[in-house]
Amino acid sequence: MSAVVREFAMPDVGEGLTEAEVVTWHVAPGDRVIVNQVIVEIETAKASVELPCPYAGTVGALLVEPGQTVAVGTPILAIETAVADAPAAPAAGAAGETGETGETGARIGETGKDGRIATLVGYGPRPGSVTRRPRRPRDTGDRRLGTEERVQPGSTSPATDHGPEATGAPENGHPAGLVPLAKPPVRKLARDLGIDLRAVTGTGSGGVITREDVEAHHAPAPTTVPAPATGAGRVRREPIRGVRKAMAAAMVSSAFTAPHVTEFLAVDVTETMALRDRLRATGEYTDVKLTPLAFVAKAVCLAARRTPEVNAAWDEAAGEIVYFDRVQLGIAAATPRGLVVPKIRDADTLTVGELAAALDELTATARSGKTPPTDLVDGTFTITNVGVFGVDTGTPILNPGEAAILALGSIKPAPWVVDGQLAVRTVCQLALSFDHRLVDGEQGSRFLADVGALLTDPGLALTW
Repeated sequence: MSAVVREFAMPDVGEGLTEAEVVTWHVAPGDRVIVNQVIVEIETAKASVELPCPYAGTVGALLVEPGQTVAVGTPILAIETAVADAPAAPAAGAAGETGETGETGARIGETGKDGRIATLVGYGPRPGSVTRRPRRPRDTGDRRLGTEERVQPGSTSPATDHGPEATGAPENGHPAGLVPLAKPPVRKLARDLGIDLRAVTGTGSGGVITREDVEAHHAPAPTTVPAPATGAGRVRREPIRGVRKAMAAAMVSSAFTAPHVTEFLAVDVTETMALRDRLRATGEYTDVKLTPLAFVAKAVCLAARRTPEVNAAWDEAAGEIVYFDRVQLGIAAATPRGLVVPKIRDADTLTVGELAAALDELTATARSGKTPPTDLVDGTFTITNVGVFGVDTGTPILNPGEAAILALGSIKPAPWVVDGQLAVRTVCQLALSFDHRLVDGEQGSRFLADVGALLTDPGLALTW
């Protein structure tokens, strides 16, 4: 038996995502792994995902450090797997030629019959296996502009040829034009800091440039952050990535694409809260977390039947308005990684109890960061519950592609006029934002009034 090193590339987890961040490794070099064992947690722009191992064997090298964002198709892990010994390969080249041969039968560094570049067994890219954007030119003296650096597992030297220009007088111990030895995360750090690696002295084994070398080189440079005033605290910086980055892009796109209109309505929800208390006392709802949000969700689904414009989408490319026959209800959920909006599918077909159960499961999954990417797309209407934070109301921004979003404010006792008499009632504020290309003022007002009417008198639903 002999060992073959296989590379595990960052997979495409769906929904057209092109990159992901490695959050946590669950294995280390030297660990034995089996097929489908969880080896790493990644975070895409939409969710956190645990990836299973595709091979059984021994972890050879972790090719990506935690916190690093890489493109789909980039190798992130090398695994040594056992395979049966193959018959001896024919001698390479013409008679009298000597030199090592790779797994393709060609000499190391040459292209074999299958189109692969011959390398040590198990290493090296297959044509078309990885698609990456060309690197943008930088004024760093890198002679290999327009290509991606590739570092073989267990090595710190790029697998690509530096070309004829990679010669000349040394700079800081490095030949002019030749990018010195450094691991991919260190190269990325240098690029982010605008540092030419040829100007850095490597203190690692064999002159390899380490993260500490780059940071030490950068330290004397003047900072772009103004010094805080006397008595001010220190600043803390966090990279904009993952869910926060995706949410920011979506909100900016929505705010400057769809013409927003927001309307407000104060609602007496005393009867709805009384209905909730009665249902809680029944055996059917003993194990159901029945919240006011479940009743609001049901009211939204019923009101959308009377005003289908709020459950529609504007298709600019086709020049059409798309009306949906089912409500894919998004619920905005705050998580440690940022705001996500998982969906309750076909919410209009569910009872209040089923909506309550779906809401409980949906929010728990979102807060744990385990929402599948497929649950975060293709919504048609969204509810955001700002009331849980003690907020009365707000002006919510539409999720891209949707016609309307409803904000539910805090539910609390307030003075209210009932039959000409002042009384204390349970009241909340509703705020509806809608895309004025799809929803006219009359339609938006009718929908909001219908939701308010159902929450004021739940029995009204029997007449619709």
